[in-house]
Amino acid sequence: MSATPLLELRGIDKSFGPVQVLRDVAFAAYPGEVTALVGDNGAGKSTLVKCISGIYPIDAGEFVFDGQPVTISSPRDAASLGIEVVYQDLALCDNLDIVQNMFLGREKRNGLVLDEPTMEQMAAETLAGLSVRTVKSLRQHVSSLSGGQRQTVAIAKAVLWNSKLVILDEPTAALGVAQTAQVLELVRRLADNGLAVVLISHNMNDVFAVSDRIAALYLGQMVAQVKTTEITHAQVVELITAGRSGELGLAVDPGVNGNGAAPADSTTGGVS
Repeated sequence: MSATPLLELRGIDKSFGPVQVLRDVAFAAYPGEVTALVGDNGAGKSTLVKCISGIYPIDAGEFVFDGQPVTISSPRDAASLGIEVVYQDLALCDNLDIVQNMFLGREKRNGLVLDEPTMEQMAAETLAGLSVRTVKSLRQHVSSLSGGQRQTVAIAKAVLWNSKLVILDEPTAALGVAQTAQVLELVRRLADNGLAVVLISHNMNDVFAVSDRIAALYLGQMVAQVKTTEITHAQVVELITAGRSGELGLAVDPGVNGNGAAPADSTTGGVS
């Protein structure tokens, strides 16, 4: 595990009109680690990912990637840094085969024609590097694949381009027990290969099975980011539902009447 984050976000704000979706968010993802991003529906997870991937511009805050301040204005900027996102819908074309999907929009050419041998070789090497053994043929149409196999192809597509950070949005949603286990093994393998992995999941069993750190969002605020070994299942649920668990999360602000709250200091709610 690295002590230096590959991606570090500081003070990220994002609003849509009068609605502030993200407020002073701090977040870090480390090479060789899986960081689980958890939160209830509406907590801001999707918005944060879209800010990281360049789909949404941020209103305020700082991006630091690989030790350098960067500006991400588009998905192309994010991809050029090595940031890839596998969304829940996977964005695969059922009528194309595995190789065609992995190179969709980034096809290799030999003059005016597609360089099929090179693409097939690169696809095979990528899948082999991830120890994927569930795919019978690289020329299978995606329509013939199981849910777990589709997820595998989408992840392989993301890491094909020398990625450094891979964000996975609910990769085990709607999968059976065996397929979920296969995908979680692949997620762990990505980190073991040195990538920084961000896993978005509502499934706490999956989170505790593969993550090294857990980052909890509550109503647009990052209330805690701690090592998985230093937090319990019950504490994560409390952070997600109430924004606070014991010494972790939001601290009551004595200067505010009622239920006003402020982020905890770096010893309880910051990056561990």
